[in-house]
Amino acid sequence: MIRKGTLFFLMFAIVFSFASIFQPVKAAEEVVYIVPLEKEVERGLAAFLERSIEEAEEADADAIIFDINTPGGAVTAATEISEIFNKTELETIAFVNPDAISAGAYIALNADEIYMTQSGKMGAASIIDSAGNEADNKAQSYWLSAMETAAESSNRDPKIAMAMADETIDLSEYDLPQRQLLTLTATKAYEVGYSEGTVANLDALLDQLGYTDAEVRTIEPTFLENLARFITHPVVVPILLSIAGLGLVVELYSPGFGVPGIMGISSLLLFFYGHLVAGLAGFEVVFLFLIGVALIIAEFYIPGGIVGIIGLIAVLASILLAGSSIVFMGIALSIALLVAVIGMVIMVKFLGKNLHLLKKFILSDSTSTESGYVSNVNRLELIGKIGVTRTPLRPSGTIVIDDEPIDAVTEGGYIDRQKNVKVVKVEGSRIVVREVD
Repeated sequence: MIRKGTLFFLMFAIVFSFASIFQPVKAAEEVVYIVPLEKEVERGLAAFLERSIEEAEEADADAIIFDINTPGGAVTAATEISEIFNKTELETIAFVNPDAISAGAYIALNADEIYMTQSGKMGAASIIDSAGNEADNKAQSYWLSAMETAAESSNRDPKIAMAMADETIDLSEYDLPQRQLLTLTATKAYEVGYSEGTVANLDALLDQLGYTDAEVRTIEPTFLENLARFITHPVVVPILLSIAGLGLVVELYSPGFGVPGIMGISSLLLFFYGHLVAGLAGFEVVFLFLIGVALIIAEFYIPGGIVGIIGLIAVLASILLAGSSIVFMGIALSIALLVAVIGMVIMVKFLGKNLHLLKKFILSDSTSTESGYVSNVNRLELIGKIGVTRTPLRPSGTIVIDDEPIDAVTEGGYIDRQKNVKVVKVEGSRIVVREVD
């Protein structure tokens, strides 16, 4: 017979056990991911954001917040990031903290919601080319259309987004600056419907969104992803290729295999690694590069030059195809080749006697007088001697002097064989004779 006190205790223990089991589940029902979107916008960043969204999707997250602070970057990378945003079913929130400039503004417009800090700024999204000049009309038209579409996708006035890229857009209906690229402050962005609110920091944003008790998971780029972003930076790419070209050129003039060769090969490996991680290049590009290198090596053993030329074309093609833009890669490759050529000229001028690998292709020996070589013997001792023509001189032929046959030439006339002649002039190998009685 169970007593009332014992029964009450058992019931209390059971209820407490169930409460302790379900309490953590309740606390973990909401999951929010925070992903930093910092520095310049390039393809390495796009690869990191794609990996972050995939991880959040696998965790069945409720929302993903992009902590944005960027001065802008490549249009192609920004377009790719916008496509990544649009593919996910997760709630995407752009937190401008504090700057979303140029391509950053375009990325923010592709999020479901936008929040800003008090010092936040968004806009100034003009498009420029790789030389820093204003892009052509075709590129401008494309970018304006992209900004318009991004604003319309989130039910915002497209004229304001277009004014960020074109100072001629009329914004007279708004209390906004005219005749200049538009940049919205946090206050103005909220007034014109380009921001859902202004908060102090991420914690305040989570409270604003109702995720105060949610599990917050922050994704940071790995060391390899940061390395890939650095390697694929538009400034770093030509430097890396220049180091590769210069290192390999210096190695040609060095005995054995040393530091220059290691630097050259390492730079190429880093170049292809970064573009592989960033998603700019596939393994087929690396395979093409390796084929080119193999053909260049084979040229040392197969005469003709065709194999080497094909190998060089394969290497250059693989580098051009590894980037996001063939035009940009062409410029970077041209810079690298120019640096390599200058390096080669310097090596030939100052280190020409220390040739190593190129000794197989360049004749460095010379038959100089200093080395004991002479092109001909100047027979000055023959001047004044008498000989007999062995053959007719018409005007050249053969004479005999002291039983020695000698090639000779007359002063211009004809001399028959078995005639006496006198050597009147010696000019190197040219011996001039005259007929005598």
